Amino acid sequence: MGIAMRPIRIPVVIVFLLAAASSLLAQQQYTPVEAEIGRQLFTNNCVSCHGPEGDAVQGVDLGHGHFRVASSDSDLVRIMRNGIPATGMPANNLSQEQAKAIVAYLRSIAASAASNAIPAGDVSRGKAIFEGKGECLSCHRVAGVGSRLGPDLSGIGRLRRSVELQSALLEPPAEVRPNNRFIRAVTQNGTTITGRLLNQDTFTVQLLDSKEQLVSLSKSNLREFSFVTNSPMPSYQDKLASQDVADLVSYLASLKAQVNP
Repeated sequence: MGIAMRPIRIPVVIVFLLAAASSLLAQQQYTPVEAEIGRQLFTNNCVSCHGPEGDAVQGVDLGHGHFRVASSDSDLVRIMRNGIPATGMPANNLSQEQAKAIVAYLRSIAASAASNAIPAGDVSRGKAIFEGKGECLSCHRVAGVGSRLGPDLSGIGRLRRSVELQSALLEPPAEVRPNNRFIRAVTQNGTTITGRLLNQDTFTVQLLDSKEQLVSLSKSNLREFSFVTNSPMPSYQDKLASQDVADLVSYLASLKAQVNP
């Protein structure tokens, strides 16, 4: 006599957990070094179409892990390398490892976006703060107006994510990018010169000093030469209200001009 088998009912919560586990399996684990390499590759290869937040293409939000057809990291690698026929997504001259590094970066910014929500700001109020009580023009330049002591911010919204802009305002030393570093040089006769590094090679170094003058120094004539460890950028943590910071971030994110290096 056969034994009737009762159907096994799997609780909904277990089904959900199994689905979540399946989704997690589609993502690999990456190191911070891989993510940083991916950031540089993304900036050089992807930002012009997708934007720094990854949301410039309709229906795609790379910064929050929303893709049209990809469901796994391997899918993303394949799409980046081969493109998608009959769409605006072209094939790219990326190696397998380079594409994986970009995926590492995309996963890292999606995670940071989930934990660092940026409040909405007002662009016009942010512009007024930038030009007024923020005193940003004393160091920076936008659309030909302002100082050259700091980086030109005319196109900063094309290059930096809102969360990065907020971090730069509140915690400037947290990340100083190579092209924004300041150096301190002491000549053989004891003269100290501090300025923003523009370029250097084996024998010389060029910087922009505090008077916005281009200075070229021969390294053989220097007694000391070192990077300034603390960012000259002031923190607005205790200087601006949270809404002012949000407005300023919105304004900076809106600056999309193409700037010549």
